[in-house]
Amino acid sequence: MLRTLEDLGDVAGRRVFVRADLNVPLDGGAVVDDTRIVATVPTLRALRDAGADLVIASHLGRPGGAPTPSLHLAPLAAPLTDALGEPVRALDEPAPAALPDDPVVLLENLRFDAGEEADDPAFAGRLADLADAYVDDAFGAVHRAHASVHALPELMEASGRPAVAGRLVAGEVEVLTRLVDAPDRPFIAVLGGAKVSDKLGVIDRLIDRVDAILIGGAMAFTLIAADGGDVGDSLVEPDRFEEVRAARARAADRGVDILLPVDVVAAGQIADDAATTVVAADAIPAGAMGLDIGPATRDAFAAVIAGARSVLWNGPMGVFEVPAFAGGTEAVAAAIAAADAFSVVGGGDSLAAVRATGLTSAFDHLSTGGGASLEFLEGRPLPGLLVLEGP
Repeated sequence: MLRTLEDLGDVAGRRVFVRADLNVPLDGGAVVDDTRIVATVPTLRALRDAGADLVIASHLGRPGGAPTPSLHLAPLAAPLTDALGEPVRALDEPAPAALPDDPVVLLENLRFDAGEEADDPAFAGRLADLADAYVDDAFGAVHRAHASVHALPELMEASGRPAVAGRLVAGEVEVLTRLVDAPDRPFIAVLGGAKVSDKLGVIDRLIDRVDAILIGGAMAFTLIAADGGDVGDSLVEPDRFEEVRAARARAADRGVDILLPVDVVAAGQIADDAATTVVAADAIPAGAMGLDIGPATRDAFAAVIAGARSVLWNGPMGVFEVPAFAGGTEAVAAAIAAADAFSVVGGGDSLAAVRATGLTSAFDHLSTGGGASLEFLEGRPLPGLLVLEGP
């Protein structure tokens, strides 16, 4: 069982290190989507209301262990200040030797120091010197054995300083555990995205737990091609044919339906003004790619979703960023929103699609951790959670 904020004890007058997930999209230094900033506010607010001073830390992008001008965390101080309702001072170092007196500070991008991704104990030690307690509220990073989510809480606990999960992390674990251990049935998983190799592990795990798996996006073409279908120039991973055949055979043995697209929106290029045609998913002409699920598939998927009591969705049904190929993803979002089911959506693209449709409030849980969510569902041990488990 995870240690949570309730296990921190009295934090009044103490400084708490909060590992947040502020890995948000920026455009010219402006925050494009503040979902992750807002998501961590309940934890920050609870700690401030309890009298704690805060050291907020996060990564942003992949700077490779060196400062990168476009990935400074300073632009996040203003939206974080607005969300929290009090000033947040941005610092210019990931692990400064000393802190200013400000009650809430934001460290520089942790990944500007190579010690972060290396899970370096020395870097973790410098971070540990900044606080009296540790809270992990970055579910999107708990699958990484990085210093701020693994070595640091381990060091804090070893030195008698508490390390616990924040509200966001505890909530994510509770929701995903419900899906793994005790979902209301029928339990339907909707998976999309580009590569089936990214999700073979979760497919294998879900076969033992769900009643049906609906697969869209480019990843579907590897399964269709493995059955001998013609998929034109669509993305395919031939080296995964045997694995997907084995997964489908195991699903059939367990009575789990794996539904693939029956038709797709095809085009020769990814552009909004591309000439499109609806063709059978296993008869895409040469020179064309399947870029969205077609109308018949949307109806078939919606019919299955309508009867579900639990739905997990991870991954778009097509190239939804281009309006010409967004219809399938929008249809799935609408179907899940309308279903009388406990609905969980995860993954950055899926969350973006839900927000674009204006259906955010119709979903029961919006998971902030795409890769972490999938690895949790696969049953993999997650380093950032293991170090927060109580006796």
